[in-house]
Amino acid sequence: MLLLLAATPALVAQTLSAPAPTPTPTPLAPAKPKADRPSFIPFPIVFSQPETGLGYGVAVLPVFRLGPDSATRKSSARLIGWRTQQQQSLMQLTHSVFTPGERYFMSGEASYYHQFPINYYGTGPQTRVADKSVIEYKVFIFNQRALRRLAPGLFTGLQYRLTDLRDVQLNEGIAGVPDRSRLYERPAREYAQNTRISGLGPALLYDRRDNVLSPFRGSYLELSALFNSTALGSDYRFGRYLLDARHFRPLGQDHKTILAAQLVGQFHGGSVPFRELANLGGGSLLRGYYEGRYRDRQLLAAQVEVRRALFGRFNGVLFGGLGQVGNTLGELAGAGRGGVKAAGGAGLRFRFNRRDRLNVRLDYGVGRGGSSGVYFSIGEAF
Repeated sequence: MLLLLAATPALVAQTLSAPAPTPTPTPLAPAKPKADRPSFIPFPIVFSQPETGLGYGVAVLPVFRLGPDSATRKSSARLIGWRTQQQQSLMQLTHSVFTPGERYFMSGEASYYHQFPINYYGTGPQTRVADKSVIEYKVFIFNQRALRRLAPGLFTGLQYRLTDLRDVQLNEGIAGVPDRSRLYERPAREYAQNTRISGLGPALLYDRRDNVLSPFRGSYLELSALFNSTALGSDYRFGRYLLDARHFRPLGQDHKTILAAQLVGQFHGGSVPFRELANLGGGSLLRGYYEGRYRDRQLLAAQVEVRRALFGRFNGVLFGGLGQVGNTLGELAGAGRGGVKAAGGAGLRFRFNRRDRLNVRLDYGVGRGGSSGVYFSIGEAF
């Protein structure tokens, strides 16, 4: 269920009066283009999704261009705060900024989750619904990336990520579990502790999308690594390696139907705490599974969307995906135990900002084993 109330800023037109006529009129110099002025008008949101239940909050979504050069792609930010019926709350600021001339690209987030309960099913591709435990915590996440352009669309630089997990609690009051001592022994021993993760690493980004919010055409490729070390204040030492490849193309000349595809690989080496493991599910990757329903050290997934303009500000989407997790790369290569996970579904998009193609989305996804979910978010899944 989704109720969205959006306040759309009015467009203000300016009328320029010409100078008084003279015998030899002098042409006026063209007006200097101005940088886009972002809108900071907040709008309320009400939503429901598997990880949170019913929730409500407020969002501010400025979109802007730095500098007068129209060839510079637009930057965006998101400030959002919400609370749910499960007593979860979030404050989050994210940004993606292109400096004038796209000489630099900077992106990142600062998020605080307060008393955030999650369902934990264990690790590996064969976990059962009956293995569920509930882990509740507070966590602060800071992530920042600063990249410099090497060539048009090609950027490289460094990224830093901090995750500070506090006040971890285990909820053992799950009915229908015959042997709770077996179920909770491992999480209580390994996971019910405060954890700080701090890592630094390189990133290479190729981004030739025509619009970063809702592309019609273009490609995106990210190759990055994070090395978490005690020298940086981390409680665990491990490496994370990410591959994220996307491609977008119109299926027709009118740009009313767009094909979008994504391939994601996330790989770990070293001692990885449970919350930092790669996981399938949620609102971005394999919608239809609870976020973190399957998690392990290695992950490989692919998904495809067909996006179609419907009427007015509304668009429709059909999507599907395949994915797998495993402890080793060999499990991924052989599809692992438990089989490849599949999910698919459909959704609606409301174009909150027509000029910049900023969408608010509502998706319904279905996975195997009766898994399903309704997802509300701002911006496309990928």
